[in-house]
Amino acid sequence: MILFLLLFVGAPLIELYFLIQVSSHIGALPTIGLSIFTALLGGALVRIQGFSVLMRVRDAMERNRMPALELLDGAVLLVAGLVLLLPGFVTDILGFLLLVPELRRLLIARVLHPAPDRTPPDEGPNRPGPRVIEGEFRREGD
Repeated sequence: MILFLLLFVGAPLIELYFLIQVSSHIGALPTIGLSIFTALLGGALVRIQGFSVLMRVRDAMERNRMPALELLDGAVLLVAGLVLLLPGFVTDILGFLLLVPELRRLLIARVLHPAPDRTPPDEGPNRPGPRVIEGEFRREGD
């Protein structure tokens, strides 16, 4: 609940602070123009990269391969597009960072394969060889 409060109240306040700071240096109309320009530029870049992802999805399906990574790439692009349409410079920076293909792939890889745990390789359920459970037993009735 606190996360949503920070997201829906804190993020607009941060954006408003930066918009006021920028407008105090370059003026109100140039700030509005810059905000519109970044939205248009971001929209165009998302569209171009979206078509690229669409072609990769189509190519993967023609090869009878599930386009899972391509679909995740498209989902991150969708988030980038939505963030770029929001007015503000912090969200624009986040959106433009999501437009960098290498950063998108790193983000997807990080979500799909989180940091490994610190279990030594010879312990735990994924160790090679048969699973041995040590213990003592006795037969009843002998």
